[in-house]
Amino acid sequence: MDNEQYLTVTALSQYLKRKFDVDPYLGHVYLMGEISNFRLRPAHQYFSLKDDKAKISAIMFKSNFEKVKFKPEEGMKVLVQGRISLYEPAGSYQIYVDTMEPAGLGALYVAFEQLKKKLSQQGVFDLPKKPIPQFPKRIAVVTSESGAVIHDIMTTVARRFPIVQLVLYPAQVQGDGAAETIVEQLRRINEDGNFDTIIIGRGGGSIEDLWPFNEEIVAQAIVQSQIPVISSVGHETDTTIADLVADLRAATPTAAAELATPVLSETLQHLQDLHTRLYSAQNNLIAQYQDRVQNLSQNVFLQHPERIYEVYLQKVDGLENRLSQNLANSLNRSKTELIQYANRLVRVSPRDQIYSYNNQVNRQYQILINNINKIINKNRNVFNSQVATLDSLSPLKTLSRGFAIPTNQKGRVLTKASDYQVDQTVNLRVRDGNVKLITKEISEDNNG
Repeated sequence: MDNEQYLTVTALSQYLKRKFDVDPYLGHVYLMGEISNFRLRPAHQYFSLKDDKAKISAIMFKSNFEKVKFKPEEGMKVLVQGRISLYEPAGSYQIYVDTMEPAGLGALYVAFEQLKKKLSQQGVFDLPKKPIPQFPKRIAVVTSESGAVIHDIMTTVARRFPIVQLVLYPAQVQGDGAAETIVEQLRRINEDGNFDTIIIGRGGGSIEDLWPFNEEIVAQAIVQSQIPVISSVGHETDTTIADLVADLRAATPTAAAELATPVLSETLQHLQDLHTRLYSAQNNLIAQYQDRVQNLSQNVFLQHPERIYEVYLQKVDGLENRLSQNLANSLNRSKTELIQYANRLVRVSPRDQIYSYNNQVNRQYQILINNINKIINKNRNVFNSQVATLDSLSPLKTLSRGFAIPTNQKGRVLTKASDYQVDQTVNLRVRDGNVKLITKEISEDNNG
């Protein structure tokens, strides 16, 4: 068979890919399946969709995945739309996903619950709420400049507390890019720093319309705001992430304006009431002091103040007399004690004891002298006895009896005949000197 009848693998793959691409049923497919082998990647997403009996590879490019409002998870059942095509290098067919949403629940609802769970785990909802100032001077409003929200807030504030200054920071409150404009305006307000309160919100709408207030970047911007935030998004039944993280939630924009401001007329009336109560209390206090002064002015001592000093003068005289008497008594007691101590000192004078101790010292000294003399005499006798014994053992004694000590030239004592040599010079030690001898003959004693 001719080789030209055989296809290459590339040619077959291209042919099959062409079949997939031109098939009208595969150009736009609606598919339901369970996500498998999903791992979030920084760009394009690669995963699989499966059911009980089959599995297909799937790819979702970054531009399409950025539009997904929830976070896909392993095992989640989803509805996807896309096209089926062949990936030539691997020879496998796969679905190129354009859109994705959870099966059974709306994608936005799932995304809302996922972000709510994430923020709860981070402890964002447990952070302490900043108090709303009771008497603000400047309030920043983040909302659409053309919507009814700003007009409701302005009307309410003008009616309740017209002295406050309202500053609108216009923002896009729905659609793509709305979350970014809200975050930017919150940042600008905090950088300006001269506001007491921030009101953020919009009117009612669908969950899609309210979705910018469910974005994580908006929630983080509200949490990081140094200025307290009142959130008023949608109707009373609507709840957004912004409502949950704000320092205070209002059901409507009008309610937000009411929570942010007091009623000026009521405040003025309250101040007037306080002024009246303060004036009345002050008058009552002054009257009480006047009555007290009047009562004190009737006191006899105040009418005759010299009588106060008379009593004290008598006390001073009495104290002076007592002081003089106490000093005299103290001196007498001290004198008596001094005389008693002098008499006791005479009776216990150490002079006799000193004399007695001196006699004892003299006696002990004499005894010591006698004992020392006895010891010296005893040791002298012992010494003389030992000297006599030593003298009797001295070689000089032996020499004095006619004996002599022979030594050779090296001073060695010659005690045997074998120690001598013929013609040897022998030094002979006698009692009164030394004698040098020459050995002529040596004879040994056989008995010795």
